[in-house]
Amino acid sequence: MLSRLLVRYIPLFVVIILVIFSRSLPAQAANIDPYIARYLHITEQITVDLDGQGNTKEFSPQQLSNGKQLFASNCINCHVGGATLPDPEVSLSLTKLKQATPPRDNINGLVAFMRQPMTYDGSEETYWCRQVAPSVLSQQQVESLAAFVLTAAKKAPGWGTEVFSN
Repeated sequence: MLSRLLVRYIPLFVVIILVIFSRSLPAQAANIDPYIARYLHITEQITVDLDGQGNTKEFSPQQLSNGKQLFASNCINCHVGGATLPDPEVSLSLTKLKQATPPRDNINGLVAFMRQPMTYDGSEETYWCRQVAPSVLSQQQVESLAAFVLTAAKKAPGWGTEVFSN
């Protein structure tokens, strides 16, 4: 009698456990970086300023995670926490990005800078920041990277500041 009950209810128990675990792991299944959810508080699609003229573009948590990974692989040596080690006066804070010439506080502006780095005042090319050619990062990749930087500049505590706080 006991063995019949076990045979009958064990499959039901297994199905219930699988359903519970499958609902609690969506971020892991989609490879969402914990930083994106924990510090940027992004768990669903967001819109990011595309061009400074009111146009926006949507980015998923996965795309922001990809952007963070690209930042870690390509930018973090000079831009730890949004600072700019070669020139601390010019960080990746939203204020500094907005004050650059041309402004870099939107996807198109930041992508244009990454494709052809210019000095902060826009007067000449700079060699402090590496040029990101389309053969190195695709347009989608460089836009995901820009979206991560802009989102971190808006939401991450201490991003682009000289003094980090809790």
